[in-house]
Amino acid sequence: MNDLSGGFSNAAVESATAFRAILNAMARPGQIQRLASHHGPAPISAAAATLLLVLTDRTTPLHLAGAHDNPGLRDWIAFHCGAPIVAAEDAAFALGHWVDLAPLDRFSIGTPEYPDRSATLIVDNHSFDGEAVELRGPGINGSAALALPERAAFDTNHSRFPLGWDAFFCGGNQLAALPRSTEVC
Repeated sequence: MNDLSGGFSNAAVESATAFRAILNAMARPGQIQRLASHHGPAPISAAAATLLLVLTDRTTPLHLAGAHDNPGLRDWIAFHCGAPIVAAEDAAFALGHWVDLAPLDRFSIGTPEYPDRSATLIVDNHSFDGEAVELRGPGINGSAALALPERAAFDTNHSRFPLGWDAFFCGGNQLAALPRSTEVC
Protein backbone atom coordinates (compact mmCIF):
# COMPACT_ATOMS: atom_id res chain seq x y z
CA MET A 1 0.00 0.00 0.00
CA ASN A 2 1.29 3.46 -0.92
CA ASP A 3 1.77 6.21 1.63
CA LEU A 4 -0.55 9.05 0.63
CA SER A 5 0.08 11.16 3.73
CA GLY A 6 1.86 14.49 3.73
CA GLY A 7 -0.84 16.79 2.38
CA PHE A 8 -2.26 19.89 4.04
CA SER A 9 -4.19 19.34 7.27
CA ASN A 10 -5.53 22.93 7.20
CA ALA A 11 -5.51 23.61 3.46
CA ALA A 12 -6.67 27.24 3.51
CA VAL A 13 -4.02 28.46 5.93
CA GLU A 14 -1.15 26.17 4.96
CA SER A 15 -1.54 26.68 1.21
CA ALA A 16 -1.77 30.47 1.62
CA THR A 17 1.36 30.54 3.78
CA ALA A 18 3.27 28.32 1.36
CA PHE A 19 2.04 30.31 -1.66
CA ARG A 20 3.38 33.50 -0.07
CA ALA A 21 6.80 31.90 0.45
CA ILE A 22 6.82 30.62 -3.14
CA LEU A 23 5.95 34.09 -4.46
CA ASN A 24 8.67 35.62 -2.29
CA ALA A 25 11.20 33.14 -3.68
CA MET A 26 10.33 34.06 -7.28
CA ALA A 27 10.14 37.80 -6.52
CA ARG A 28 13.50 37.77 -4.73
CA PRO A 29 15.78 35.51 -6.78
CA GLY A 30 18.46 33.74 -4.78
CA GLN A 31 16.80 34.34 -1.43
CA ILE A 32 16.13 31.07 0.39
CA GLN A 33 12.64 30.58 1.81
CA ARG A 34 11.64 27.96 4.35
CA LEU A 35 8.44 26.01 3.87
CA ALA A 36 6.44 23.95 6.35
CA SER A 37 7.45 20.31 6.24
CA HIS A 38 4.91 18.53 4.11
CA HIS A 39 6.15 15.32 2.62
CA GLY A 40 5.64 12.87 -0.16
CA PRO A 41 7.24 9.55 -1.13
CA ALA A 42 10.99 9.36 -1.71
CA PRO A 43 12.88 10.95 -3.29
CA ILE A 44 10.83 14.17 -3.19
CA SER A 45 11.92 16.81 -0.69
CA ALA A 46 9.50 18.52 1.69
CA ALA A 47 9.88 21.80 -0.23
CA ALA A 48 9.14 20.18 -3.60
CA ALA A 49 6.14 18.32 -2.15
CA THR A 50 4.77 21.60 -0.78
CA LEU A 51 5.41 23.34 -4.11
CA LEU A 52 3.40 20.66 -5.93
CA LEU A 53 0.57 20.86 -3.40
CA VAL A 54 0.30 24.61 -3.99
CA LEU A 55 1.03 25.05 -7.71
CA THR A 56 -0.35 21.96 -9.43
CA ASP A 57 -3.81 20.60 -10.02
CA ARG A 58 -5.66 18.59 -12.68
CA THR A 59 -5.01 21.37 -15.25
CA THR A 60 -1.24 21.48 -14.70
CA PRO A 61 0.81 19.09 -16.89
CA LEU A 62 3.72 17.72 -14.84
CA HIS A 63 6.80 15.84 -16.02
CA LEU A 64 8.62 13.53 -13.59
CA ALA A 65 12.28 12.90 -14.37
CA GLY A 66 14.59 10.12 -13.24
CA ALA A 67 14.00 8.67 -9.77
CA HIS A 68 11.04 11.02 -9.26
CA ASP A 69 9.10 9.03 -11.85
CA ASN A 70 8.03 6.18 -9.60
CA PRO A 71 4.65 4.60 -8.76
CA GLY A 72 4.57 5.90 -5.18
CA LEU A 73 5.11 9.52 -6.20
CA ARG A 74 2.71 9.19 -9.15
CA ASP A 75 -0.01 7.91 -6.77
CA TRP A 76 0.72 10.68 -4.25
CA ILE A 77 0.44 13.34 -6.97
CA ALA A 78 -2.77 11.81 -8.33
CA PHE A 79 -4.30 11.77 -4.83
CA HIS A 80 -3.21 15.24 -3.64
CA CYS A 81 -2.89 17.28 -6.82
CA GLY A 82 -4.46 15.41 -9.73
CA ALA A 83 -1.79 16.79 -12.08
CA PRO A 84 -1.52 14.78 -15.30
CA ILE A 85 1.93 13.22 -15.84
CA VAL A 86 3.21 14.13 -19.31
CA ALA A 87 6.28 14.03 -21.54
CA ALA A 88 8.88 16.77 -21.04
CA GLU A 89 7.86 18.77 -24.10
CA ASP A 90 4.25 19.02 -22.84
CA ALA A 91 5.07 19.99 -19.26
CA ALA A 92 4.12 23.17 -17.44
CA PHE A 93 6.24 21.91 -14.51
CA ALA A 94 9.07 19.38 -14.47
CA LEU A 95 10.35 17.74 -11.28
CA GLY A 96 13.63 15.91 -10.83
CA HIS A 97 17.28 16.05 -9.89
CA TRP A 98 19.22 18.48 -12.09
CA VAL A 99 21.01 15.71 -14.01
CA ASP A 100 17.70 13.93 -14.67
CA LEU A 101 16.07 17.05 -16.15
CA ALA A 102 18.67 17.16 -18.95
CA PRO A 103 18.55 17.76 -21.82
CA LEU A 104 16.87 21.06 -21.05
CA ASP A 105 15.94 21.86 -24.64
CA ARG A 106 13.04 19.39 -24.24
CA PHE A 107 11.13 21.92 -22.15
CA SER A 108 9.00 24.73 -23.54
CA ILE A 109 10.50 28.22 -23.46
CA GLY A 110 7.23 29.85 -24.55
CA THR A 111 6.67 31.80 -27.74
CA PRO A 112 7.09 35.51 -28.55
CA GLU A 113 3.30 35.88 -28.37
CA TYR A 114 2.97 33.79 -25.18
CA PRO A 115 6.23 33.73 -23.20
CA ASP A 116 4.22 32.59 -20.17
CA ARG A 117 3.65 29.22 -21.83
CA SER A 118 7.07 28.05 -20.75
CA ALA A 119 8.00 25.28 -18.35
CA THR A 120 9.03 25.74 -14.75
CA LEU A 121 11.76 23.39 -13.60
CA ILE A 122 11.67 22.10 -10.03
CA VAL A 123 15.23 21.06 -9.26
CA ASP A 124 14.82 18.74 -6.29
CA ASN A 125 17.28 17.67 -3.61
CA HIS A 126 19.39 20.72 -4.46
CA SER A 127 22.42 21.48 -2.30
CA PHE A 128 22.38 25.09 -1.17
CA ASP A 129 25.87 24.62 0.32
CA GLY A 130 27.78 24.61 -2.98
CA GLU A 131 29.81 27.48 -4.36
CA ALA A 132 27.45 30.40 -4.90
CA VAL A 133 27.37 32.56 -7.99
CA GLU A 134 26.40 36.22 -8.11
CA LEU A 135 22.91 37.08 -9.35
CA ARG A 136 21.60 40.41 -10.66
CA GLY A 137 18.28 41.53 -12.04
CA PRO A 138 14.69 42.34 -11.12
CA GLY A 139 13.86 41.72 -7.46
CA ILE A 140 17.50 41.85 -6.37
CA ASN A 141 18.82 44.86 -4.49
CA GLY A 142 22.35 45.10 -5.87
CA SER A 143 23.28 41.44 -6.04
CA ALA A 144 22.39 38.11 -4.47
CA ALA A 145 24.14 34.77 -4.34
CA LEU A 146 22.93 31.21 -4.86
CA ALA A 147 24.61 27.86 -5.45
CA LEU A 148 23.66 26.55 -8.90
CA PRO A 149 24.19 23.06 -10.33
CA GLU A 150 25.95 24.66 -13.33
CA ARG A 151 26.27 28.09 -14.88
CA ALA A 152 26.10 27.62 -18.67
CA ALA A 153 22.45 26.51 -18.79
CA PHE A 154 21.35 29.57 -16.84
CA ASP A 155 23.43 31.93 -19.01
CA THR A 156 21.84 30.46 -22.14
CA ASN A 157 18.38 30.60 -20.61
CA HIS A 158 18.76 34.27 -19.59
CA SER A 159 20.00 35.21 -23.08
CA ARG A 160 16.61 34.17 -24.52
CA PHE A 161 14.62 36.51 -22.25
CA PRO A 162 11.63 37.09 -22.38
CA LEU A 163 11.54 33.45 -23.47
CA GLY A 164 13.01 30.69 -21.33
CA TRP A 165 12.13 28.48 -18.41
CA ASP A 166 12.03 29.47 -14.76
CA ALA A 167 13.54 27.33 -12.00
CA PHE A 168 12.83 26.49 -8.37
CA PHE A 169 15.49 24.82 -6.26
CA CYS A 170 14.26 22.59 -3.44
CA GLY A 171 16.20 20.83 -0.71
CA GLY A 172 14.80 19.71 2.63
CA ASN A 173 12.31 22.43 3.55
CA GLN A 174 14.26 25.14 1.69
CA LEU A 175 13.21 26.77 -1.56
CA ALA A 176 14.84 29.33 -3.84
CA ALA A 177 13.97 30.51 -7.33
CA LEU A 178 15.77 31.74 -10.40
CA PRO A 179 13.47 33.32 -12.98
CA ARG A 180 14.66 33.67 -16.57
CA SER A 181 15.04 37.44 -16.03
CA THR A 182 17.91 36.91 -13.57
CA GLU A 183 21.46 37.29 -14.83
CA VAL A 184 24.17 35.00 -13.51
CA CYS A 185 27.33 37.16 -13.15
